[in-house]
Amino acid sequence: MHVTLDTMVDTLKAAAESSRLRILTLLSRGDLTVSDLTEILGQSQPRVSRHLKLLLEAGLIDRYQEGSWAFFRLSDADQARGFVQGLVSSIDTSDSQVVRDFERLDDVKHKRQERAARYFSANAASWDELRSLHAPDRAVEAALVKLVGKRPFQSMLDLGTGTGRLLEIFAPIYRRGVGIDQSREMLAVARANLDKAGIANAQVRQGDIFSPPVERDAFDLVTIHQVLHYLDDPARAIQEAARLLRPSGRLVIVDFAPHGLDFLRSEHAHARLGFSDRQIEDWLSEAGLELEETQEFEPRGSAKASLTVKLWLARDKRLLIADPNPELQVQRETA
Repeated sequence: MHVTLDTMVDTLKAAAESSRLRILTLLSRGDLTVSDLTEILGQSQPRVSRHLKLLLEAGLIDRYQEGSWAFFRLSDADQARGFVQGLVSSIDTSDSQVVRDFERLDDVKHKRQERAARYFSANAASWDELRSLHAPDRAVEAALVKLVGKRPFQSMLDLGTGTGRLLEIFAPIYRRGVGIDQSREMLAVARANLDKAGIANAQVRQGDIFSPPVERDAFDLVTIHQVLHYLDDPARAIQEAARLLRPSGRLVIVDFAPHGLDFLRSEHAHARLGFSDRQIEDWLSEAGLELEETQEFEPRGSAKASLTVKLWLARDKRLLIADPNPELQVQRETA
């Protein structure tokens, strides 16, 4: 895509200022709040807000609300993101100002990790109890990696991202990853984990799984990992996930097989006690998706009070046909 001369001049003007270029460089490494940027840049909040306003108007960054906090990130638009990444990649990272900014950025991320650690400590007993009832997470993750494969793709969406673990394990093969979760505490954990892993091509946002703040028909892979059993209307969540997929995109669901552990309702807020293959397949079909594969993971040990983990892989029935001109693509419904 191309832009007019005037638009390009405005874009260059927005970026061609030292503080704003520093902001773009920092946002290339993850989402930040005004307070974060104020602390890193050593500037007043009104001044930082003014720089952010100009970058927003130029379409180089985006803003999203998370409770009372406002986060800023590089624009999701491929053209704007490519422009910014081109600028940032040309900057000498040994420049004294850049070095100082990155040192302060590390301090900000370290504080995030400390907050996340406190949240984990407060909830560790509950999570450990659940983990003891089913197959080790590593076994399920290994199956997910094998199922998705190693071929790079454009975009991934993790609905109910929790700790951001799926964004982390698939980061090497997607260009852009987005995680959605309603809990600000879990989003703080996810950000800390992504920061610690050095992952800059993923971001997390607060949002409702039934109305996620992302564009439709935009993702090659959508994941719903251990989320459906918390929902009163899992079918609706699957239908929404289907709307977010690109033609031929894939949806991966991980959850529990049917079980009778009623204490999970009262003690862990589970709304549903697992799902059968038939139930999931019917919901996928109603959403216009085709079930391609099912896998099962037996619980560890021999305890009767245990959970079987299920993995379902489905695909959007539409085909994406590449035009001989790589800049053009045509979508076609399958017969």
